[in-house]
Order: sequence, then structure tokens, then C-alpha cells
Amino acid sequence: MAIKNRIAWAALGLALAAAPGFAQQKQYGPGASDSEIKIGNTIPYSGPASAYGIIGKVEAAYFKMLNESGGVNGRKINYISIDDGYSPPKTVEMIRKLVEQDEVLFTISTLGTPSNSAIHKYMNQKKVPHLFVATGASKWNDAKDFPWTMGFNPNYQSEGRLYAQDILRNHPNAKIAVLYQNDDYGKDYLKGFTEGLGDKAKTMIVKAVTYEVTDPTVDSQIVTLQGSGADVFFNITTPKFAAQAIRKVADVGWKPVHYLNQVSASVGSVLKPAGLDKSVGLISMQYIKDPTDPKWASDAAMKDYFAFMKKYLPGEDPMDGSATYGMAVAQLTVQLLKQCGNNLTRENVMKQAASLNYQIPMALPGVVAQTNAGDFAPFQTMQLVKFDGKTWQGFGEPVAVK
Repeated sequence: MAIKNRIAWAALGLALAAAPGFAQQKQYGPGASDSEIKIGNTIPYSGPASAYGIIGKVEAAYFKMLNESGGVNGRKINYISIDDGYSPPKTVEMIRKLVEQDEVLFTISTLGTPSNSAIHKYMNQKKVPHLFVATGASKWNDAKDFPWTMGFNPNYQSEGRLYAQDILRNHPNAKIAVLYQNDDYGKDYLKGFTEGLGDKAKTMIVKAVTYEVTDPTVDSQIVTLQGSGADVFFNITTPKFAAQAIRKVADVGWKPVHYLNQVSASVGSVLKPAGLDKSVGLISMQYIKDPTDPKWASDAAMKDYFAFMKKYLPGEDPMDGSATYGMAVAQLTVQLLKQCGNNLTRENVMKQAASLNYQIPMALPGVVAQTNAGDFAPFQTMQLVKFDGKTWQGFGEPVAVK
């Protein structure tokens, strides 16, 4: 009888161990507890890149919605988002506060190549997961030297190569003008673009000029580029300057084939201010569903998005592509937390971030967020698109560009 009892208790013990509540011992790092998960963020709610502020607003609203239904694995998300004005020194100050005072478990969606470059080493020295960085600079995919940092956007250099390949295919005798922001963000795009053109870059690029984020306008740069005789224009700018450039190109009567980097391809925050009529023919790329595209009208994820925006952010423009970007980041963050389960240590957060294989509802079908221990670039598949005056229209097949 005693033997039978021991067997019964052993069987019960195995059953309990296999049950969900007993499957994983709770482990917590800074910012995590039975009731809460602290996540930090810096983003420009003010300054020259304030158009991106909607990303932080959407993420905050999404986590609020989630908390109202119980959070993730029974824990509420405490999302602490701070304005850094797109100023790297301010970013450093705010990140130190988030890490050392607020003691967040990890950060997401910190925006801008210059801003993230300023905190890159700090986050890795502190061993704080620095996740889904809102920039596509190639440096974020360096699992060996910076194992605590991971990007979100497709690689800027890869995107630049995508446009270069399209130019070589369709405009092999092009004279190319380039406008780019004078920092790591602009230079990264330009590097990929020139590499994509290969040996022809020296003869095809007839003029390249820069601007500073402190410049009031890029009007003079556009006039200079027009004067070069270029018939193709690669526009590497953030939203404020992208809108100015699109408008000025039209106003001076310049009619180049106009490529616009994806970070400024929002219809709501860039093309509308520039003038939809002046934006016709622009070429860019997508990897997230476009809220202005009627083909997604019956898509379940897009319906959920519009309902969410109406309820939680009624004063914001749901047609702003930066808003759908913010939702995509929030959705991937929730997936990450689900994978972490009850092991909410910084080490496990990073381990799970490096083992993603998830179709984000707001991403284009087939554009899956995939990572592994040696490759921290979640997205590598892109779709070329052209603006028709109302929405972006895809052309060609989605391609994976390294």
C-alpha cells in the first residue's frame, strides 16, 4: 500500500509539474514582478522629428488596451515613454533615468540612428535589452559585439540596395541626385545605395548634398540638385524634410524619378503635408500594411487597427503609417513577453528576442519577424511601391535583400 501511495504521489507530482501553473518557476529581473512589467522608451514628441511621436502614443495606447483585458500572463505593462526631442544628449539622459531610476526590464522602439548610437554602448555595458530599435541602421544587427541590441526596421543599407537594383533594371543610364541627412542614418542609406550601384555609382551619381536636422528647410539643396541635370532623385530624409523636398521638387518644375526612403513614406504625416498631387509617382518600399490601401479594407488586422485608433486615439490620424508601425512594434513586444512566460529576467528576454518566428498581424502577409542567435534583423523582405495620388501600390514581387 505504501508503495502504491508513493507511486500515486509521484504521479501527482509529475502532473503538477506538467500543468501550466507549475511548468515554469517564476524568475524576475529589474522591472518585473507578479503584477507588473516595466518597459522604457524614448521618442521625439517634440523637435525636428516630432512626426514620429505617434509611434510612442500608439504603443502606450496598445498596452493600455491590453492591460484592460488583464495584461500579459496576468501582468500589467507599465510603459514609460519619454520625450527626447531627437537630441542624442537628451536621449542619454532619459535612458539613464529609465535604467537606473525607473529600473525598466527593457526598452523598445527608441527612435533615431543618432539617438540610439549615443546609448548603444551604455545599454550593452548595463546588459539591458535594447529592443526593436526604431531605425534601420546596419549596426543594430551585431549579435557578437552588441548582444543586447536589436533593430526592427529592415536594414537601411539593404533598402538602399533595393532602390539601386530597381534603377539599374529600369533606368540604366540614369543621372542620380541624392539628398541625405548628415549623420549615421543618412550615410547608412547612401552606403547601401552606392554598393547596390556597384562600379556605376561613380558615374551615375552626379550630385549628392547633405542637410542638418537643425536646418529650417532643404529648399536650397533641392535647387542645387535640380541644377545638376539629374533625372533620378534618391530622397534620404526624415518626415519634416521629406515633405519639404517633395513639395519643392514639384514647385521648381523638376521631374525626376523620385525614390523616397521608407521611414518617410507615411501618407498622413508626409505626403499629405507635401501635397498628394505633388507626391504622385514616388517610389518607396513597404513591409507593414498601409492604412490608406483599400485592399486591406476587409482585413481583420486592419479592422482591429481602425477600431483601436477610434477608441483609444480619436484625435490622431489613422492614415499615418507611423501609427501602424507603432502597433506592429507593440504586437511583436507582446509576442516576446508571451514567449518569456514566467522567466522575466533580462537574459531570458534577450534569449527570446533572438528566437522569434512570428507573423505580426500588421505586417504584410509573408513578411515574418524572424531572428536567431546570430542574426538580429527581424525583417529582410521588402515590397517596392509607387504612390498613385491616393495610396501606395505594390509592383513586382516582395524580395529579400541582405
